[in-house]
Amino acid sequence: MSTLDLDTLEDLCRAALEGAGASPQMARGTAAALMYAEARGIASHGASRVPFYATHLRNGRADGTAVAGIARERGGAVLIDAHDGLAFPACALAIEEAIRRAGEYGVSYAGVCNSHHFGVAAYHLDAVARRGMVGLAMGNSPAAMPAHGGKRPLFGTNPIAAAFPRRDAAPLVIDLSLSEVARGKLMVAAREGREIPLGWALDAQGQPTTDPRAGLEGSMLPMGGAKGAMLALVVELLACALTGAHFGFEADSFFTEAGNRARIGQAFLVIDPGALAGQSAYLERVETLVAAMLEDSNVRLPGQRRETLADGARSAGVNVPDALLADIRELAESRT
Repeated sequence: MSTLDLDTLEDLCRAALEGAGASPQMARGTAAALMYAEARGIASHGASRVPFYATHLRNGRADGTAVAGIARERGGAVLIDAHDGLAFPACALAIEEAIRRAGEYGVSYAGVCNSHHFGVAAYHLDAVARRGMVGLAMGNSPAAMPAHGGKRPLFGTNPIAAAFPRRDAAPLVIDLSLSEVARGKLMVAAREGREIPLGWALDAQGQPTTDPRAGLEGSMLPMGGAKGAMLALVVELLACALTGAHFGFEADSFFTEAGNRARIGQAFLVIDPGALAGQSAYLERVETLVAAMLEDSNVRLPGQRRETLADGARSAGVNVPDALLADIRELAESRT
C-alpha cells in the first residue's frame, strides 16, 4: 500500500485516462470525481475505476472524444445526451442546466441518456448545495438485482443521493446504493483477494456466497428486501423511461472488458427553496430538525463522517494498493 496526496493521484488518473483516449476535458472531470470518492473513503468509486474506464475507452465501450450536449429542452426540463462518453462531463452539464433552470422556474429536472458509470451520486450535488438549492441525484447501472420475487438480475444497484444546504454549516448529504452494499465493494474485494460477508450477494445459481467474484457473476441482494427492489424500479423508470436510456438489463457489466456501450441514464432534480416557503423559512426548518436530531448524542448527521475523512485526506493523502497504482502509472506512461 502506498500513500499519495490527492493532487498527485488525480494527476496520475487524469493522465491514465488521456492515455486511454479520453479528451482532456473528460479526463479532468472524471479524475476530479474519482478524487471526491477517494477522499471520502469510497475506494470502490475512486482510483480503482481507472483501469475499467481505460479498458472501456480502448475497447470502444465508451467514446473518449464525445462531447455532451442538450438533446431536448422545455422550461425546467432538459435532456442531456452523453453521446457514449464517460458520464462526468454530461452530468456536469446537466447540473449546470438544472441549477440555472431551477433559478428561473423554481424547480428543474435534468436527465442524461447514452451515459456510463457516474461514480458517487452525491458528488454531482455539491454545486447544487453551494448555490443554496436542494438536489436529488439518481442513476441506473447494469443489471445486478432481480425484481422482487424473481431470480434474473434486471435492475442496477441504482444509487440515490440528496443534498440539503444548511445555514452556516455543511449540507446534509444522503447517498445510498439500493443493494445491500455498492457493487463496487465486491470489485475491490475481488481485486484484493478478500471474502465478502454473507448477505451481500448471491452466486449465478442463486445461492448465498462469500466469494466476491461469484457475487459479481451472480446478483446483489437489495437493501431492505422488497422495499429496496421497488426503489430500484423507481430509479429505472425515472432515469431511463423518462430519458430514453437503456435499462439495467440492456447494459453489459462494467466489470468486463468486452460488452456493449452501456447507454444508461441519470437524473437530477433541483429545487430552489425560495420558490416555496422561502430561503429563510427553509433554513430555519432544517436547523430545527437538525437540533432535534442532535438531542440524541448517538446521532451522526448524514455526510458528516465522509467530510471528516475528506479533511484528513487533504492533509494526509490516501492509501492506494500498490498493484492498482502500478496499473495506473503504466496507463499514464502510455499517454502520447
